[in-house]
Amino acid sequence: FKENRKDDIWLVDFYAPWCGHCKKLEPVWNEVGIEMKSMGSPVKVGKMDATSFSSIASEFGVRGYPTIKLLKGDLAYNYRGPRTKDDIVEFANRVAGPLIRPLPSQHMFEHVQKRHRVLFVYVGGESPLKEKYIEVASELIVYTYFFSASEDVLPEYVTLPELPAVVVFKDGTYFVYDEYEDGDLSSWINRERFQGYLNVDGFTLYELGDTGKLVAIAVIDDKNSSVEHTRLKTIIQEVARDYRDHFHRDFQFGHMDGNDYINSLLMDDLTIPTIVVLNTSNQQYFLPDRHIENTEDMVQFINNILDGTAEAQGGDGLLQRIKRIIYDAKSTVVSVFKSSPLLGCFLFGLPLGVISIMCYGICTADTDGGIDEHEAAKKENGDRELTDEGSEEEQEEEKNRKYTELSDGELKQKDIMEKKKD
Repeated sequence: FKENRKDDIWLVDFYAPWCGHCKKLEPVWNEVGIEMKSMGSPVKVGKMDATSFSSIASEFGVRGYPTIKLLKGDLAYNYRGPRTKDDIVEFANRVAGPLIRPLPSQHMFEHVQKRHRVLFVYVGGESPLKEKYIEVASELIVYTYFFSASEDVLPEYVTLPELPAVVVFKDGTYFVYDEYEDGDLSSWINRERFQGYLNVDGFTLYELGDTGKLVAIAVIDDKNSSVEHTRLKTIIQEVARDYRDHFHRDFQFGHMDGNDYINSLLMDDLTIPTIVVLNTSNQQYFLPDRHIENTEDMVQFINNILDGTAEAQGGDGLLQRIKRIIYDAKSTVVSVFKSSPLLGCFLFGLPLGVISIMCYGICTADTDGGIDEHEAAKKENGDRELTDEGSEEEQEEEKNRKYTELSDGELKQKDIMEKKKD
């Protein structure tokens, strides 16, 4: 594979045998291989144990499992989309094909426009802008398609101020790239590759982080058809559509079904329906300080965020990081006990029991040692007293000895006195 891989286009799953996500992907990956083969695709599908062939995995920059890459010549494209058969097959076909796909007729243009919600088209001949467009396409083809067409292929309602031009078709209309207003072409395409209004999930929110935009979300229950849920969703849709010229460079709009994911992101329980604005670059978020009644209230809330008068919460500071660690640990413990109480007791009870026994042993050992030292000291002091003064019997014998010596002396003295008298 290493020697001949540049001769073909490869779609490779780098996996680890112990990885749970890899095992979950395996049946999907088998379906991808069958689908690509049945449609006659030139892309070869394979998988590699990255733990056994770590040098090759390291060569391709594999740092996590599973990692899906499309290898095309000297280039390696990372797949970052949902791990479903259709999404992976669509990614492989898009990246394996030409960078810029020509649209030779209006019929072809209409056909492609029906298939793609967002469509980038270069219009014009050879130019520095086209070279830049090709360069950007080689980087961002993992996310979207890139086309080229002549001006007469475009619909009649399209009016271009000048040629060459780069145009994005989405949300039922089109927008022309302006270098002076929109800045770098790569940044502009990265911002515009999403529709103005999205059904946001965890993966989409992660992808929106690359755009640098704030994300205004109506957090609702899709199954709840009450007036309040529908009203907030409609307000966000109207702002996205009617105020695009004001906010599209700074904001992405959408709605999210349920608050489970948003709660884990904000480390708080949001009551739905509600509106929240997320800054995915620094994990800050904004909540309206009053009830959003209509579009005007939402526009005012957005303007307060832009001019800095709205209070930002969260962030990626030290305290928030500590809070995140505690929250994640708590969530992990709760989820384990909810899914399998016996497993939770084993995983967390056994280590706690071992630690408790160790602590008890250490404390007990210290206490016994203290008593032994005290007894030893007491014994040593007693021995020292016995050595210095002797036992009671020895003291009594010493006293009798002294008394005997004293009596003998007196007798001798008496004998002397009697001799002198004689």
